Amino acid sequence: MPLLMIDLDNTLIDRDAAFREAVASFLAEYALPADDLPALLALDASGYTPRPDLARAMLDRYGAAVPDSAVHALLDHGAADRVTLPEPTRRALGEAVARGWTCVIVSNGRVAQQETKIRNTGLDRLVHGWVVSEAVGHKKPAPEIFHAAASLVGARLHGAWMIGDSAHADIRGANGVDAHSVWVSGGRPWTEADCRPTRIVRDTATAIHQIVGPSSGPGSAPSCG
Repeated sequence: MPLLMIDLDNTLIDRDAAFREAVASFLAEYALPADDLPALLALDASGYTPRPDLARAMLDRYGAAVPDSAVHALLDHGAADRVTLPEPTRRALGEAVARGWTCVIVSNGRVAQQETKIRNTGLDRLVHGWVVSEAVGHKKPAPEIFHAAASLVGARLHGAWMIGDSAHADIRGANGVDAHSVWVSGGRPWTEADCRPTRIVRDTATAIHQIVGPSSGPGSAPSCG
């Protein structure tokens, strides 16, 4: 069966929106300035800031005004407990499976947090499996995590597809293992001078439909260098 690999955060689910909601609730609960929200989101950098660094920055910022446990609870559970799976994406995944595609989530992050998101949104009942960088010991774009995804379901990476929102992690990663790729732009312009995904679309449901739909062919080879 053909292999479809999909990123989790800000591709299948809107992790940033969930984290924004969690931080706003955190600020309100501890009577902290609401206008701290943009600064905390910038510190988080869409989840790319290592958790220990973000926790340290927040504890330094708020000191005795906030218990350490509250900061750790926010970072461990805030976004994971709030994420949702958009219905168009849910339907598109179901259609992909019905058409014979093997769907595997490929995510950077910590196992406990990412699996909470997967189970809370029902993705565990839609996809064939998932690999998380903490368990694999390698982060995207390292080829090892993509090989782990293929091995999990007994699939080949040659001719497989990767859908994701990160040019570096997802698109370059796919190129490194001879897979096709779709960049989910969310309306952003593509700015990488030496890299192009196989396709660019605005949202994940459209990306899935373009790959698995009746008019979709094998696509051209990715051109990231």
